[in-house]
Amino acid sequence: MSIDGLHVIDLTVHPDARGYFKENWRIDWLDFHPVQQNVSLNVERGTTRGLHAEPWDKLVSVATGSVFGAWMDLREGSPTFGETFTTTITPDTAVFVPRGVANGFQALEDEVAYLYLVNDHYSPNATYANVSYRVIDWPLEPTNVSDKDQHHSPEPTPVPPKKILVTGANGQLGRALRKQLGDRADYFSHKEFDVCNPPELRYRNYSAIINTAAYNAVDKAECDAANAWAVNAQAPGKLADIATQHDLTLVHVSTDFVFAGSDQDYTEDAEVTPLSTYGASKAAGEIAAQRSRRHYVVRTSWVIGDGANFVDTMRSLAERGVKPSVVHDQVGTPTMASELARGIVHLLDKKCDYGLYHLTSGGDPVGRDELAMATFIAVGHDPSEVRPVSTADYAQGKELARRPHRAVLSTSKIEATGFTPENWRVGLALYLA
Repeated sequence: MSIDGLHVIDLTVHPDARGYFKENWRIDWLDFHPVQQNVSLNVERGTTRGLHAEPWDKLVSVATGSVFGAWMDLREGSPTFGETFTTTITPDTAVFVPRGVANGFQALEDEVAYLYLVNDHYSPNATYANVSYRVIDWPLEPTNVSDKDQHHSPEPTPVPPKKILVTGANGQLGRALRKQLGDRADYFSHKEFDVCNPPELRYRNYSAIINTAAYNAVDKAECDAANAWAVNAQAPGKLADIATQHDLTLVHVSTDFVFAGSDQDYTEDAEVTPLSTYGASKAAGEIAAQRSRRHYVVRTSWVIGDGANFVDTMRSLAERGVKPSVVHDQVGTPTMASELARGIVHLLDKKCDYGLYHLTSGGDPVGRDELAMATFIAVGHDPSEVRPVSTADYAQGKELARRPHRAVLSTSKIEATGFTPENWRVGLALYLA
């Protein structure tokens, strides 16, 4: 096939004295979820239409007669950009045409009924790229060409890919994604996009939603459970419904706090055992996000990036000469927000299998105190100024949520897709430089 992603499908036609029967589409043929059926009746042989790159995927076929189908790839960045493909379509043939590939055809007989299944609703006011029908060597002299089609340029105009929608764009991960994705995404702050009450948008203009919005006040959640559950559990379900309705991929970010702690590293199939309201709400959010047909649920831990975080707090204390008490019996893997963003983009760009993934920086798991010491060293201060204490001692006189004692996430699954996490110590040094 000379155009990447364009598929010719052989259909079985069952003729009899009355005519014929055929299955024209089945959901298990392709990852394609049409919402509308359109019909183009072409009365005269030679009628020529196109080439139009409407902003949706389509499956084209004929109910009666035959056409000469023609396509040109207009997708920006496609390995087959500018390539053309032609074939004859009869009732025993259908062709799947991806968004951004210009579609055209010529009726080879009178009274041809040409069918389109599309995954977005037709709009007469929609704007889209076109290319002149004259770029194709048609088998018949083109006739009945519309005035609009007569004036399309023969030069292909690149069709940009759909953008990605990022929620929580002012947080650590949101800012890292902005650096990673650039103008490939639209970025929404909490004020612009309340995940608890998603705004009315043209969601089909997007290929994916990356939900980085979260209620992260672990201790406060114990007395503010309603808000924690609204943001962390109910909102992902609303986004999953939007993703399913508009045929998008949903990326939802979760946490190691869905676990109680174990001496063994956690794999994706481990049973969740949250200890806190925050952890329980995030575990529920994972389930809600998985309602989306296309989803990546990404668990991570100890995120460090542009914004308020543990490392910035330790750096500030070091620079002010404060000797902090830091727990030694909470163990995990620090994760640079830049690595988390890179891994999420990897899942989307490589079209990895949908599902649940653990994603942290590489390197050795450490206690909170060891991370604090590494920070003190990186900013030129004596690590012995960090005083290790037990969680029990640190919690005396405080109302704190319970936390896992050791929640190390195995990244073997995402590594099997070709992603190699950078060592957190390398990332930390660059972050604090």
